[in-house]
Amino acid sequence: MFHQIWAALLYLYGILLNSFYQCPEHCQLTTQGVDGKEFPEPHLGQWYFIAGAAPTKEDLATFDPVDNIVFNMATGSAPMQLQLHATIRTKTGSCVPREWIYHLTEGSTDLRTEGRPDMKTKLFSSSCPGGIMLKETGQGYQRFLLYNRSPHPPEKCVEEFQSLTSCLDSKAFLLIPRKQEACKQSSN
Repeated sequence: MFHQIWAALLYLYGILLNSFYQCPEHCQLTTQGVDGKEFPEPHLGQWYFIAGAAPTKEDLATFDPVDNIVFNMATGSAPMQLQLHATIRTKTGSCVPREWIYHLTEGSTDLRTEGRPDMKTKLFSSSCPGGIMLKETGQGYQRFLLYNRSPHPPEKCVEEFQSLTSCLDSKAFLLIPRKQEACKQSSN
């Protein structure tokens, strides 16, 4: 009898403990706009890279030399295409421009990167105002990236991102320093 009561108490304690430590659900965004719009209008424009999280530090190593990154997302030259321009400020002060083309998948949050068939990007909402979270997976890596419309979002946004990604087995976390002035976006 004692063992049954003890087992029941431990079971209830486990349920209570689990309710405190559950990971929050993250809502997916769709890549298609509302009202028949062909592109995801809310995601176009300027974005600042804020933080990254991944299962290992190696998955984030590409961002180690980075001080800040400013992205500009625009519609591509073909339907179902997005053009991403980035200006990367390294910790040494150099400015490095980069460009990617994303191919949209109708009715899905999947973005495919041109020239990188192994890479898949998914868009997720962020509880942070002006924020968005991406999950990148590729050959042998997975990482979550936090972007915001502001270069300095509230600290709570970063804390929530770190907490959420920790629940999703991301042990490594990288906050982009953003100590230097952002590089000027080149006009195309």
